[in-house]
Amino acid sequence: MLKAAKEDVERAKAKARVRHPTWFKDYARLEREAEGIDFFSTVTVPGLLQTEHYARVTFSVRQPLLDDETIEQRVAARLHRQEVLGGWPAPRVTAVIDESVLRREIGGRDVQRGQLEHLLKVGCLRSTTLQVLPLDCEEYAGVDGPFILLHPKGKPQVGYLEVQGVSRLITDPADVRILAARYGSIRGQALTPRESLGLIEKLLGER
Repeated sequence: MLKAAKEDVERAKAKARVRHPTWFKDYARLEREAEGIDFFSTVTVPGLLQTEHYARVTFSVRQPLLDDETIEQRVAARLHRQEVLGGWPAPRVTAVIDESVLRREIGGRDVQRGQLEHLLKVGCLRSTTLQVLPLDCEEYAGVDGPFILLHPKGKPQVGYLEVQGVSRLITDPADVRILAARYGSIRGQALTPRESLGLIEKLLGER
């Protein structure tokens, strides 16, 4: 009984640490309900695919600086979001990550190595498709920057943009169709999933 109670207390503490910023709560709710999530990332690895160390660095380097408590709360919230990947049924996740993101050693070589190893594991999940957009892509369809597409169950597809601390949910059907078409072009320019995992393995070998 004491052991069970201890586990309940630990879970309660973890939930208490899960605090999303106000501007992010709508997206977080839609993400939890989504049947599918599509990421196009050009700056960092998508939050849903980050390791704890990588996530902590991304919050630690924010300007203006966040206090330690806020950093830990946001790391906990990000890790909590990742639990959907291990659920059943897991959402269908596709991610196109710019090659520059994989080469940029955010947090140093060890942190980036751990992140690349994690991406290899995630890329092997049946519910996840990982692709890399190579640096030598000459007709780069992603010049307008990163975005996310969400497919909520029983609801219309929506888009999400976040840049420089400003976030926006895209709900207008015409705008969402543009993002979806753009994502299709980006995926067509990216390496295949097998080629992408091969590139990540190659980058790991260079570290």
